[in-house]
Amino acid sequence: MGKARPVTDEDREAVRSLHAEGKGRNEIAKILKRSGRTISAIADDLGLSFARAAEVRAATEVRQADLEARRTAFAVTLQDIAEREAAKMSQPHLYWDWGGKEHDFDTYEAAEPTPADKRALMATVATAVDRSLKLVPPKDEDGSGEVGSLLTNLFDRLRERHGDN
Repeated sequence: MGKARPVTDEDREAVRSLHAEGKGRNEIAKILKRSGRTISAIADDLGLSFARAAEVRAATEVRQADLEARRTAFAVTLQDIAEREAAKMSQPHLYWDWGGKEHDFDTYEAAEPTPADKRALMATVATAVDRSLKLVPPKDEDGSGEVGSLLTNLFDRLRERHGDN
């Protein structure tokens, strides 16, 4: 086993300088080709600390706030998708098909989607609303009041748009 290299005044000054630049213990150890333990011992002798708990906590809080804002924005997007897809349930729907002996392409417009297509649209609406509510849960304790009002508002707006009662 090799003999340990003694710590020099140059090492101490380098640790002080690199620490002042904001470099962390492991980064300094790599630059000086020393172990992390040696860098920690030098820093302790110099009265320096690598503890950055407050900085890390602040950065974590900022990151969490950013993620919350992004989740909220995406929840709004999902709600918009749910409303757009729900509106399609009572609108004319364009169908297309390839078929016949000549394998012709044909389209036709139905007054509204078929029951199977309405079921698929409803599944899309339900998924979008569900995911939206998971991203930004309702404010009240059990969530039932706000969820119910969201769905009621959604379907009331659809009825208004399409004249259904």
